[in-house]
Amino acid sequence: MNTDSARAAILAQIRARQGRPAALHDLEAADAEVDIGRHVRGPQPTIADRIAGLTTQALALQTSVARVASAQDVPLAVAAYLREQALGVQGVAWETLADLPWVDAGVTLEFRPPRDEDKLGITGCFCAVAETGSLVLASSPATPSSTHLLPETHIAIVPASRIVATLEDAYALLRAELGDLPRALSTVSGPSRTGDIEQTIVLGAHGPYRVHVVIVDAA
Repeated sequence: MNTDSARAAILAQIRARQGRPAALHDLEAADAEVDIGRHVRGPQPTIADRIAGLTTQALALQTSVARVASAQDVPLAVAAYLREQALGVQGVAWETLADLPWVDAGVTLEFRPPRDEDKLGITGCFCAVAETGSLVLASSPATPSSTHLLPETHIAIVPASRIVATLEDAYALLRAELGDLPRALSTVSGPSRTGDIEQTIVLGAHGPYRVHVVIVDAA
């Protein structure tokens, strides 16, 4: 099913019920942009050290954190984490990470969307939010959402320069750099969990059992 055409059909029906043209015209779009530009943010915390803030909040969410000096150090940090957790060193990763020295670190990756049997998914991120310890991931053909949703272990590589203070900052960055939102936008706050049954927290309910972040000082 083409979700874009289905969405357009639904919105056209809503607009018809409102007595408006079926398609959004240029003036309406311009008015919406003006309204967004006029929006006043509410009170926000002052975060002096974004790396420290992200680390503290991520750990509170049961996301483990490592820090390396450069992107070339990432594979060794990933290998060390996998050994510490007694996990396999095979997995899948975004195409954008293919140039890193994974083989030298003993990590075997395929740069494709995951399948059912894949237990490890490695991604980058669009940005990370210090206030909440969250990762913001934007989908594209080279950065599929399934890589961080399907495998049991999700490892995210986060350049320090892409850590913003608040979620409002994250959305401002999305609008500035991407314009239109991507087909899928995920805000990941720790491992997947649910407390539906007797209010007992269970990890891995709708996604990965574990999330590990590698912060890169100089990407």
